[in-house]
Amino acid sequence: MKVAIVKLSALGDIVHAMVALQFIKARYPEIRIDWIVEQRFADVLKHNPDIDNILTVNLKALKTNKSGIFAQLKEIHSYASNNYDLVIDAQGLIKSAATAKLVGKRIAGFDADSIREKAASWFYDIKVACAYDANTIDRNALILSSPLGIDITTEQILGKKPFLFFNNEDPRLYDYLSKDRNNIVLVIGSTWDSRNYPAAKFVKIAEALQQNCLVIWGSDKEKVTAEWMATQSDLIKVTPKLDLNSLKALIAKADLLIGNDTGPTHMAWGLNRPSITIFGPTPVSRVYQTAINKVVKSASIVNPYKLNKQDYSIKDIDEREIIEQAKFLLALCVI
Repeated sequence: MKVAIVKLSALGDIVHAMVALQFIKARYPEIRIDWIVEQRFADVLKHNPDIDNILTVNLKALKTNKSGIFAQLKEIHSYASNNYDLVIDAQGLIKSAATAKLVGKRIAGFDADSIREKAASWFYDIKVACAYDANTIDRNALILSSPLGIDITTEQILGKKPFLFFNNEDPRLYDYLSKDRNNIVLVIGSTWDSRNYPAAKFVKIAEALQQNCLVIWGSDKEKVTAEWMATQSDLIKVTPKLDLNSLKALIAKADLLIGNDTGPTHMAWGLNRPSITIFGPTPVSRVYQTAINKVVKSASIVNPYKLNKQDYSIKDIDEREIIEQAKFLLALCVI
């Protein structure tokens, strides 16, 4: 059986969906799984033994270069030559549903009551019901498994094997890792400013923990913030800009990751590494809370159907709450 998964973005959502692959392949060892993804996120999927082919698109570029639309449509339609038995739109957007329709004839996706863009469900032959405000990881596991007649349980997800893999990573990252202290990765950026925990409070956390803290960054603005943090504490180092392959390697070597609700933070969960995710204007139902994966949430009430980008309550979280959680998780580590 040949299956194509359409999950174009974003980084954290892709990670949350990938957990289903190991259980699908365990049930159907001979199944072929291809994944269609935005080009800039392809590296997070690379080296996963449960993915047969990674097929890329560059739909985001069309926002600034609409002349490329015909080339993109031609490329997407070319994937139909793989003759898929089933295409699963795991995203539930009109653009992902249209992509799925160009690639295959039999399409599965969420029903109209389970997705943000209800019109996307018009493209589907198989429709899966799941509350939009349900746990994000459970939703992703369900949409990938249900059309295949598989039931992935909470217990299975909690007992998952790490599913992010890397190869030939940037050797410079090993110069930043300490052998004498715990290595803590700090994820200071995200897509909205209101999702970002204050840099000054990250500095206080580093000083309180007295470990080797590595700040990653993905934009010039984040780099400036990271460099300021390093001037405030000798315990903080700024890493080079890392591609997704090397970022996976760094997080895999870390003793703890502390970060905002954003893709790199969720990679720690995919790698079975200890983490603390800091939530403000987004719901904690986006993650699994486990023995090693903790959350800290601001006092604000979040409506998952209509997120408030002006909710800056994350800035009011007392850093001592995060420090306490971090000390507990670091106590589990042996240097």
